[in-house]
Amino acid sequence: MSHMKSRRVIVVGGGIVGLAAAYKLLNNNPELSVTVLEKEDAVGQHQSGHNSGVLHAGLYYQPGSSKARLAVSGIREMTQFCQAEGVPHEICGKVVVAVTEDEVPRLQDLLARGTANGLRGLKWLSGAELREIEPHAAGVAAVQVPEEGIVDYSKVCLALVRRIRGLGGEVLTNSGVRRLEKNGAAWIAHTPRGDVAADVLLNCAGLQSDRVARMAGLELSMQIVPFRGVYYKLRAHRTHLVRNLIYPVPNPSFPFLGVHFTRMIGGGIEAGPNAVLALSREGYRFGQFSLRDLAQSLAFRGLWRFLMKYPGESWKEVRRSYSKEMFCRALGRLVPEIATADLEPGTSGVRAQAMYPNGELVQDFVFGEGPNQLHVLNAPSPGATASLSIADEIVRKLEQVMS
Repeated sequence: MSHMKSRRVIVVGGGIVGLAAAYKLLNNNPELSVTVLEKEDAVGQHQSGHNSGVLHAGLYYQPGSSKARLAVSGIREMTQFCQAEGVPHEICGKVVVAVTEDEVPRLQDLLARGTANGLRGLKWLSGAELREIEPHAAGVAAVQVPEEGIVDYSKVCLALVRRIRGLGGEVLTNSGVRRLEKNGAAWIAHTPRGDVAADVLLNCAGLQSDRVARMAGLELSMQIVPFRGVYYKLRAHRTHLVRNLIYPVPNPSFPFLGVHFTRMIGGGIEAGPNAVLALSREGYRFGQFSLRDLAQSLAFRGLWRFLMKYPGESWKEVRRSYSKEMFCRALGRLVPEIATADLEPGTSGVRAQAMYPNGELVQDFVFGEGPNQLHVLNAPSPGATASLSIADEIVRKLEQVMS
């Protein structure tokens, strides 16, 4: 990367992907000047700090996709990083459960997919073997994924900041980019704390990534459509119903995973999430509303095509978000003893889901490129798990766009 020596790079977005990229850039290239611009007053305040805290091993992803490759290498690198930095994490394993016989062939496909992706130690379980691991789970069969785990991603973000600063990089908070300007070959980012100049622009703005790309003059057909996911928590006296992670076999007629159970690294069990259109890209509280965000979603024809493609499931997700009983019934497929009274309100997150104008969800990682600019336009789950591996890919791509 010799032609990047003594270059100045600005990274827009202090989430886990932006921080991992800044760290890898500096680690590979000590002469670089790297500045991370984060609009909030702390890093990791959006998707990085509002997710299920799972270390994903890559069972679900299409063999050969970047997602599959980066999840498998990413979880191993993330685990080593957490060990080195003393970040709370635990490789506890998970089970993916076929509740009915008609789900068994899809579970067999997942096992084949995970094997093709290079996961270690996958094991097919009978219903009886499943109940040895998760005594309260219902299912005729399951696949055990021993490499999966749980982690505190907010603490991963703080550890990355320490490493960036230790290598001479800067992380500036309260520094949202209001405008990007090209001045000759240089970029000028206008922020509330003053202007920052750089030779290279790296956009890792997550929920705002499409807007930052357009600010930089990139033509995009796809758009970020925010989906809000709500979790419930199991009340303390019912947490014994779930030991670790219990996941469903994905529904082939809907592109979101479906509700599942996750043990949290700080204690307790989360159950969820659902997936409904968010009224605000950063609306974590029920009813939080942004006229600009909602208008932009509703004006995007891709959203309407998506809803026409999945009308039944989309409507069910909306009803479930208003009905605790319906939510409980969905959870009860996996753990039948769950009752409505066992659930109390948990956290919520907003997923930055990139969507094409035809209504198809963008499933894989997607980058947009231009002279001296690189944009991470879609980094869905397992984006947090794979962030250090994605960062290696970003460093390689940045070399290519440097003019």
